[in-house]
Amino acid sequence: MIQIRRSTERGHADHGWLESRHTFSFADYHDPEQMGFRALRVINEDRVAPGEGFPTHGHRDMEILSYVLEGGLAHQDSTGGGGVIRPGDVQRMSAGSGVSHSEFNASRSEPVHFLQIWIVPERRGIPPGYEQKHFAAEQRQGRLRLVASPDAADGSLTIHQDARVYSALLGRGETVSHPLTVGRHAWVQVARGQVRLGDVLLSAGDGAAISGEKAVTLAGESPSEVLLFDLA
Repeated sequence: MIQIRRSTERGHADHGWLESRHTFSFADYHDPEQMGFRALRVINEDRVAPGEGFPTHGHRDMEILSYVLEGGLAHQDSTGGGGVIRPGDVQRMSAGSGVSHSEFNASRSEPVHFLQIWIVPERRGIPPGYEQKHFAAEQRQGRLRLVASPDAADGSLTIHQDARVYSALLGRGETVSHPLTVGRHAWVQVARGQVRLGDVLLSAGDGAAISGEKAVTLAGESPSEVLLFDLA
């Protein structure tokens, strides 16, 4: 079974300095039919104006991934983690028992465009933590590159949940396939471009929930960037 979540159906918030699209319920946007998928709780597509950002604020009991598409995102948190996240970088912050952090556009002249992803952890109250890694384009071109997993497999970030996150860059005509074992589910999120999921065309901002299938196959219809979540 495949359920499509179109970009145009997402929640939308425009704060002037921040424009955000919410795949699932978040902040002032609430849809009881869109509260997440399995352990995947939030996918926000954010665009932050030059020099602007999120002042220091707190989180608890959530695995938070930041995935930059354009520009640079400057991060600082109470674990001592910090740096600028750029395209190809993936950052993981485990909020656990409590963490505070800030995120700002690292540029005074260019916007930053990124995805903020929240995954519910397998247990509450874990120690907060921070991790950031770079996954070069050549590692992701025409293939699904594991970027986050519960066991740090293949040099991926460590997340505290039975979930695996893959990133792929697809040119027109390039195809990738990911098997789903019995009882596993998948979410596909198109970050840029267009891909075909079976007979369905997905464009930037579109998502798809997949259950009861043996595999997920994606074909590039244009130069594209896509995330795939393998979920319990």
